[in-house]
Amino acid sequence: MFITPVANVTPHGKGFEGELSVTDDRFLPGLTKLAETIKHNGTKAILQIFHAGRMSNSSILRGAQPESASAVAALRPGAETPRELSDAEIEEIITAFGDATRRAIQAGFDGVELHGANTYLMQQFFSPHSNRRTDKWGGSLEKRMNFALEIIKSVHAAVTQYAKAPFIVGYRISPEEIEEPGIRLDDTLKFIDVLADQPIDYLHVSMGYAWRTSLNDKNDTEPIILKIKQQVNNRLPLISVGSNETPADAEKLMDAGIDFVALGRESLREPHWVQKVMADQEQAIRYTMAQSDFEELGINSAFADFLGLLNADLHIVNSSQGKDEFEERLGGVEGGD
Repeated sequence: MFITPVANVTPHGKGFEGELSVTDDRFLPGLTKLAETIKHNGTKAILQIFHAGRMSNSSILRGAQPESASAVAALRPGAETPRELSDAEIEEIITAFGDATRRAIQAGFDGVELHGANTYLMQQFFSPHSNRRTDKWGGSLEKRMNFALEIIKSVHAAVTQYAKAPFIVGYRISPEEIEEPGIRLDDTLKFIDVLADQPIDYLHVSMGYAWRTSLNDKNDTEPIILKIKQQVNNRLPLISVGSNETPADAEKLMDAGIDFVALGRESLREPHWVQKVMADQEQAIRYTMAQSDFEELGINSAFADFLGLLNADLHIVNSSQGKDEFEERLGGVEGGD
């Protein structure tokens, strides 16, 4: 299964230059070509859909102010203060997720993934840092869940109306934030308990290191992915992502009962990772890359700049380094793959 990078569902949901968009039917020819390319040789094609919320800026939005649950800037260098969305605008965004799902179906994708992680808008509504509302969209833990749950309803309605074959709906989640106030594990586990009973087909847990423990409670030594597995209690398949590089990394997760292992940065370095494992050619897997490899790997300069590859050490942390390296380099964005 191949999950695309994010596609924005509204023009003001754009988070970075060159981003996929699923905001209009005029994009259907390109999306159809993308789906057909992914599905070559039987791969499942999943379109990841999102709204960046406050994780954008007025330059990317061509002069428009970023928007979010509340007018609270992200704790990032240069972050702009977003404007608070009105109730009517929130309803429009919820509808836009359903429209995006209809387009994904028409383009031939096998499913969509709702990006509720990595500090984007769906997470912003769940977070007590970015959501200071006191209406039906914020305040209590239950009300901070409402935006995501309404999006799931909108997407499910589109699937019911338009899909002629089984269509996958996944949900991506980040378990914690380091902001104060911010999302903590207890809140996330309660949210996951609710998500597991929704009409979704899998839960994708986004962390920079798959086996990491709590960023906020240093005395808690149980890996978060195992806490989530216990909470889900076999109601949903789980996908785990985060510095999975080697076949041994994948085997360790599967041996722990995690259903699927996701490759992010490693798939950029080695696009034939799966084929080499299947062919018993693990010794030929590429774990590093140089700038001179970019053309061969299809990484253009804009993409490389966005990923921070041009001046970075491209050998990403593996399981022998893990948690300490993750906290230092990736903890603030919760999920580096």
